[in-house]
Amino acid sequence: MAFLAPALPFLMAGANIASGIASKAAADRAAEAAREAGEFNATIIERDIDLLEKQRGILNAQFAIDDKRSRQAFERDVQGTVRASTGYAGFDMSQGTPMQVLRTNAREFEYQRSVEEFNNEVANMQISDAQEDARLRAELSRMEGGAQAEALGARGTASLISSIGSAATTAYETGLIG
Repeated sequence: MAFLAPALPFLMAGANIASGIASKAAADRAAEAAREAGEFNATIIERDIDLLEKQRGILNAQFAIDDKRSRQAFERDVQGTVRASTGYAGFDMSQGTPMQVLRTNAREFEYQRSVEEFNNEVANMQISDAQEDARLRAELSRMEGGAQAEALGARGTASLISSIGSAATTAYETGLIG
C-alpha cells in the first residue's frame, strides 16, 4: 500500500476531474432530452393548427352549400307559393299586397342569411383564436424546453468547474503543484 501513497494525489485529482466530466456529459444529455421533449410537444400542439384549418374548410364549405340551398328553397317554396297563390286567386302580383308580401319575405330571408353569415364569421374567428392559442402553446413549449436545457447545461458546466477546482485544491494540498 505504501507504493500507492505517491500516486494518491494524482488519483484523487483525476477522480475529481473524471467525476466532473461525467456530470457534464450527463447534464448535456439531459439538456438535449429536454430540448427534444419541448420540440416534440410543440409538434403535437402544432398538429392542432392543421386540424383547425381543416375544420375551417369544412365549416365554410358547408356554409356555402347551405346558402345556395336555402336561397333556392326560399325562391321555390316561399316566394313561389306566394306567387302561385295570388296568381291562382286572380290578383295582380305586380303591385299592392302581393308585392308587399314578397318584399317582406325577401327582407326576412336576407335578415336570416345575415345572421347565419355572422355566425359563420364568429365560428371562423373562434378557429383563428384557437390556432393562435396553439401557436403560442407550441412556442412556449419550445421556450420551456430550451430554458430547461440551458439550466441543465449550466449545472453540468458548474459541476465540471467545481470538480476541476477540487482537483486543483487536492493537487495543491498534496504538493503536486505549488
